[in-house]
Amino acid sequence: MRHDQTSAAPAAAIAALLLAGCAAGPGDAPAGEADDVPHGYVEGAEETAEPQSRLVLADGSTGAVHVLDLITEEVTEIGRADGAAGISGDGRFAYVTAADRETVHVFDSGAWTVDHGDHAHYYRAEIRDVGTVAGPLAGDAVSDTAVTSLPSGGAVRLLDRERLEDGAVEEAGSIEVASGATAAAAVPFGGHVLVPAEGHGGTVGVYDRAGARTGGIDESCPDPAGHGVTRRGAVFGCADGALVVAEEDGAFTGEKIPYPGDVPAGERARTFTQRPGSATLAAPAGDDGVWVLDVTAGSWTRVDTGPVVAANAVGEGAPLLALTPDGVLRAYDTESGEETAHRELLDGPLEAPAGDTGSGAAPPAIRIDTARAYVNDASADRVHEIDYNDDLRVAREFPLDFSPALMVETGR
Repeated sequence: MRHDQTSAAPAAAIAALLLAGCAAGPGDAPAGEADDVPHGYVEGAEETAEPQSRLVLADGSTGAVHVLDLITEEVTEIGRADGAAGISGDGRFAYVTAADRETVHVFDSGAWTVDHGDHAHYYRAEIRDVGTVAGPLAGDAVSDTAVTSLPSGGAVRLLDRERLEDGAVEEAGSIEVASGATAAAAVPFGGHVLVPAEGHGGTVGVYDRAGARTGGIDESCPDPAGHGVTRRGAVFGCADGALVVAEEDGAFTGEKIPYPGDVPAGERARTFTQRPGSATLAAPAGDDGVWVLDVTAGSWTRVDTGPVVAANAVGEGAPLLALTPDGVLRAYDTESGEETAHRELLDGPLEAPAGDTGSGAAPPAIRIDTARAYVNDASADRVHEIDYNDDLRVAREFPLDFSPALMVETGR
């Protein structure tokens, strides 16, 4: 087994402690009632004591989109996206791309978390079909509290997040990248939007929320592909490693985490998965391994898993999960690279990811939260809930009357 690692000086871990109050709630109080409104008030939503975890599931053949409530186990159909070809989520909304690649359907799962750093608020509200956005989606939808970014080749559309929460699709602005360049991603971060552009010298542009360029990151990111957001900064995959962009007092800086030696183009990280908010990310490393990027330590680790169809990282000091083509879910120690547990889960053989197909043949996904992992099983019309802290024990099975080809988790 090959096991490569490079490290930078570890930084202090961030602890999230649940406290009694915070400086400001996530929503505005009704006019004239501020003194009577409880802390954390959000109009039209119910605040709860725990995360309201849900899965948004799309059938690639029929386009039907459902929400599975992981607390009540109720399933709600909320709409359709003809020939659903791809899905991304931002913790509350799911963005489903239709087969024609020219329409994006926006669905509100009705569950979300407002994270204040030292504590969090949990909410539930009505599940609904918000509407559609015309135009191609060339990457994942990414959101912050103000905007949702939708990259579409040479431009990025910015949706007004507050209007989405009100149940309407409304554009807040747009970004035009340099002539001849293509937006590889668009990540709202630090009150701005970060856009790495292919064919533009490997620079990451910084734009305001109206779409005006305000600057750029000095550290380059050649051939950008893949991104993530952590508490330590926004992460972009580059030909020579990962670029981590941090913001402080309106100033943006970039720091490169280089690969441990030369990495062939076919083995570099191009798509990242992570537990929401975690600073540990996973990415396929060619045909026979998975990269684990530890942003806190500033290090890459290559784990020799053999071929995988899906992978995700639980977090710092926790296992890497990988689903192999034989349908077996496997856990690996991210320091030693050794397999620590496995569980026969899906009927094989499974095909490795080959892009969105719109035919219901998308590969399974592994979605992870702070207690469980979820694996969609399209061929068996079910979702598996996995306790990754107990030798990959199957905690629950959710049988469905449709094929869950695409899946994201919300409420976290």
